[in-house]
Amino acid sequence: MRTNIVHSGAGELTYEIRNIVTVGEKLQKLGIQTFWENIGDPIAKGERIPQWMKDIVVSLAQQDATYGYSPTRGILATREFIAQRTNQRGGAQLTPDDIIFFNGLGDAISKIYGFLRPTARVVMPTPSYTTHSSAEAAHAGDRPVTYLLDPLNHWYPDLDDLEKRIKYNPAVAGILIINPDNPTGAVYTESILGGIIRLAKKYDLFVVCDEVYLNIVYNGCQTLPISDLIGKVPAIAMRGLSKEMPWPGGRCGWIEVYNGHRQPMFEKYVQSILNAKMLEVCSTSLPQAVLPQLMQHPRYGEYLQERIDRYERYSNIAYDCLKDVDGILVNRTNGAFYMSVVFVEGRINNTQTMPIANPEVKKQVELLVNASGVSLDKRFVYYLLGSTGICTVPLSSFATELQGIRITLLERDETRFRQIFQTLAGSIRQYLDS
Repeated sequence: MRTNIVHSGAGELTYEIRNIVTVGEKLQKLGIQTFWENIGDPIAKGERIPQWMKDIVVSLAQQDATYGYSPTRGILATREFIAQRTNQRGGAQLTPDDIIFFNGLGDAISKIYGFLRPTARVVMPTPSYTTHSSAEAAHAGDRPVTYLLDPLNHWYPDLDDLEKRIKYNPAVAGILIINPDNPTGAVYTESILGGIIRLAKKYDLFVVCDEVYLNIVYNGCQTLPISDLIGKVPAIAMRGLSKEMPWPGGRCGWIEVYNGHRQPMFEKYVQSILNAKMLEVCSTSLPQAVLPQLMQHPRYGEYLQERIDRYERYSNIAYDCLKDVDGILVNRTNGAFYMSVVFVEGRINNTQTMPIANPEVKKQVELLVNASGVSLDKRFVYYLLGSTGICTVPLSSFATELQGIRITLLERDETRFRQIFQTLAGSIRQYLDS
């Protein structure tokens, strides 16, 4: 074409969590039984939505109002409900106008980074959830600016490294926190969160905190919402229904803006996000209407606790299966429902293999692993998929130089779950020894 139409950040828009599905489906057609451990969709892994939840959705779907537009910020009654619940904690206070609904947090993430000045950067954790790292890098047309999460220290942020990334890069305007973390399953203490907020205050930055898994914490760990600690620092908290209810197909996420009027520049930035929502008119009405009734239902707490207890049990099963495997680093998952496994540096190479019984599958896998630019951990992921049917995501796709995999804890059948992780442990040993 006579004019280049490709955005400078287009190459940063990658999402290996779904890209691997294309490979898995191709191998499935060749006879492989696939265990989809790549994506955080509880429904796809057999989560059953209780009837009382369905009754709430059905009842509201019978009301004509849920078929119409909602206000741009979202349904007022729902925003009032969220603000009231937050303000009862006694931390930073919200008004209903400090809340904006989106069509899922993916939509919110796109707006938050997309309406920053291209030269302004948000420093984010490494490893980092792909939607954040890709959207931020795409807006800037450059690789993400990252701070280290330490696999030798429970995947906690390295605050010294974070300060260096801020101090020596004047383009950094904000800090991303994901708590509980995806992809590592780490849960941040009050001390860690406070340390990050102090850095934001010291260097006059804003904070973005993805809290979509905030109410899925276990193994005796505790954390706090950013609203309890933020003080006067400008911040955006990100919440949603997709993992907690769970209703990922409902595409219902929202942001809570703290201290939005304290700094004119931050206020103007938030207004630009709201203006972008006005161009779309509104976000989906039905799940917004459902939210207050759902969270106030007398059975909501026990339903959520049953899931939390299961994830806790599964996190320990997974950890016990993998902790003694030579050549990897693994931490017990304490929140959300993911586990990151890291290969010890120097333990994987481009000659290792895994036996694949089906010759057609073996041929396809060998074509994939011999392609140019395939990372060492992606190579392992392809062999694991072809040999066992277990579909995971290479850790290097989460904005990190670490080589490893991310796997979910979502399989509801406990016997199958144990088999998956026992198979994974055996496959890693076999691969590293080959």
